[in-house]
Amino acid sequence: MPEGLLISHADGVVEVVVDHGDANLLTIHSIEELTRLLVDPPTGTHVVHIRAEGPNFCLGRERGAGDVDGLRRESEALVALNRALSDGPLVTVAEVNGAAAGFGAGLAALCDLSFAAPGASFWFPEINIDLAPAVVLAWLPRRIGRTQAFRLAATGAAIDAATAVSLGLITDVAPSDDALPKLVADEIATLRTRNPRVHREIKSFLQSTGDMSEAQAYRFALDRLVIGSLRRSNAVEHAAPATPTKETSNDA
Repeated sequence: MPEGLLISHADGVVEVVVDHGDANLLTIHSIEELTRLLVDPPTGTHVVHIRAEGPNFCLGRERGAGDVDGLRRESEALVALNRALSDGPLVTVAEVNGAAAGFGAGLAALCDLSFAAPGASFWFPEINIDLAPAVVLAWLPRRIGRTQAFRLAATGAAIDAATAVSLGLITDVAPSDDALPKLVADEIATLRTRNPRVHREIKSFLQSTGDMSEAQAYRFALDRLVIGSLRRSNAVEHAAPATPTKETSNDA
C-alpha cells in the first residue's frame, strides 16, 4: 500500500482514503497505484469512493523530480490518473471535505460524480509558483468553459462549493458538512441498484462522443442503441459495439 493511501473493498465498492497529513498531498507512487486500481479493479467491483481524512481533501501532489526524465514520468502519471478516472470501468465518486487544490481539485472534478461539503473550496495554485497548470488546462476548459478556466488558472482564486457546482466543476453540495457522508452513501447505494455494465456503457459513450459533432454522436448512438437493445433481450450475447478509433475497451 503506497504511503498516504488506504484502499479497501466490500460489496462492490472500493473505498480509497487519502490520509497523508493535513495537506493530503498525493505522492507519485500513490497516483500510480490509484491509476492501476481504476484501470484493473478487483473482480466484482462497481464503484470507487474517494474521500480523505483530515481537514483537507487534497492540496495537490508532491513535487520531487528535477530532471527531464523525472519530470516527464511525473507528468505522465498525472495524465494517466486523469484518464483512468474518466475511462476506467468503475463509477468514480468523490466526497470532498475541506480544500481541494491543484491536482486535488482535478481528482475531485474528474470523478463521474463529486459531492462537497458547503465549506469546501477549490483552486489551482500553480500561478503562485510561476507555473502554468498545463495538465489542468487540458481538461478544465471542456468542463467550465475557456474564460472561467483562464480566470481560475490565471489568478489562483479559490471558489466555494456552491460556485463549483454552478460552474459544472462538481456535481452537488451537501446541505451541511455533517450531511455529506450520508449524501454520498445514499448516492452510492442508488448506483449499486443499477447494472454495472450499463454504467460502463454510459461512461464509454460520453467519453467517445465528447469531441464529436451532434450529427456524429447521433450516428454513433444508433449503433450503440441497436447493440444495447439486443443485449437487453439476450438475442446477442457477445456482440461488440461499433467503435471509433479512440474508443476504449471498457465497453465489453
